[in-house]
Amino acid sequence: MKNKDISKKYLSDFSKDYSKNLRTKIISDAIIKNGINNIALNRDSIIKMQHTFSEEIKTGMITNQKKSGRCWMFAGLNKIRYAIAQKLNLNIGEKEGFELSQAYLMFWDKLEKANYFLESIIETRREKINSRLVMWLLNNAMIDGGQWDMFVNLVEKYGIIPKFVMPESYHSSDSSLMNKILNLKLREYAKVLREELKEKEERDLRDRKEGMIKEFYALLCHFFGEPPKVFDFEYRDKKNNFYRDRNLTPLGFYKKYSSVQVKDYISIINCPTKDKPFGKTYTVKYLGNVKEGREVLYLNLKIDELKKLTISQLKNGETVWFGCDVGQMLERKSGIMDSSIYNYEEVLNTAFNLTKADRVNYGDSSLTHAMVFTGVNILENGPNRWKVENSWGKENGKDGFFVMSDKWFDQFMYQVVVNKKYLSQEYLAALEKTPIKLEPWDPMGSLA
Repeated sequence: MKNKDISKKYLSDFSKDYSKNLRTKIISDAIIKNGINNIALNRDSIIKMQHTFSEEIKTGMITNQKKSGRCWMFAGLNKIRYAIAQKLNLNIGEKEGFELSQAYLMFWDKLEKANYFLESIIETRREKINSRLVMWLLNNAMIDGGQWDMFVNLVEKYGIIPKFVMPESYHSSDSSLMNKILNLKLREYAKVLREELKEKEERDLRDRKEGMIKEFYALLCHFFGEPPKVFDFEYRDKKNNFYRDRNLTPLGFYKKYSSVQVKDYISIINCPTKDKPFGKTYTVKYLGNVKEGREVLYLNLKIDELKKLTISQLKNGETVWFGCDVGQMLERKSGIMDSSIYNYEEVLNTAFNLTKADRVNYGDSSLTHAMVFTGVNILENGPNRWKVENSWGKENGKDGFFVMSDKWFDQFMYQVVVNKKYLSQEYLAALEKTPIKLEPWDPMGSLA
């Protein structure tokens, strides 16, 4: 096109070119009637992605985050839940099987995020209101998503509790309206801290902030109920033996019963963009929840290293928390994640040529969801599919479990979390170096 605009002649030429092929009309009619995914679905992919694995951990009942963005929290608690169930011989395979309280950690995450946000507002109060940083902070004041290190901060500070001690509330399972109200309040607090108290000392601002957090705590109690300080842990094991452990604190319960010590686990990412060399560590500015907790930390490695580390932990009988771009090439009902599941290029007669790095750089892909690896199928030349424990209920996939092709792993996997004991001395040394700080809006700053 030589002209800046789309002329009538161009439109006429486009129409003639489009209409001259009968196959084009047939495909168009089929897509218009049935939708692109129903037409492009690759049956061969469905056949290949069977739920059989050479290495498999039977984790039991699938959980359900419902209408909330707590996948990272569910994945982390599912990992701990399995370890506790193994230790105590608990049943997690039935409808009423043992589960940990996601609402409990969600309460504390909201409170800590509020404090983290207000501290960020105090720090940036002399920035212009329309600066990119301040606008990013205001747009992301209160969301459900999180990262592994944020999960670590919550568990290490507040512990964990069984689900029966603090069950789900309406708004823990359906969080959008609650988040809207909480965001409204936080932005009001931000206005006060930025404008009314602009000239005050930080000490005075924090005095005012304390009152804000007190009010925010009360708001959260309306949505969740107040978290328990002590509780009795009563349960029956698989042999129907009854046990009671009285007057436990959430931290005491975690330290006594969880063999998974979350502080020992490290985030390994694969981001093949030129601005993030492999072998380096990264953190993200203004990304976190517990202000005094550990910061988000990534070690960037090649994709084959993520696979090796994941397989090592699975073979040792331990599940693996991971983060990916779940919406890419996903057949949700069957629970299939495969880069060949839809024949878009053949059906639409076009090519999609962006590489993984290109998709990250140009806004097409980022980390969007966290789940747990519970198995892998290994052939002579390496893995070909992976078993995934999701938190979307049992209606999708095989009773809630998904299957991921190894090619999908290559293209849309961004993060695995493994025990540092599996890392080489070279990788451990890299973790000791000062991390490179990424901007808050960097693609690796996205939350699961």
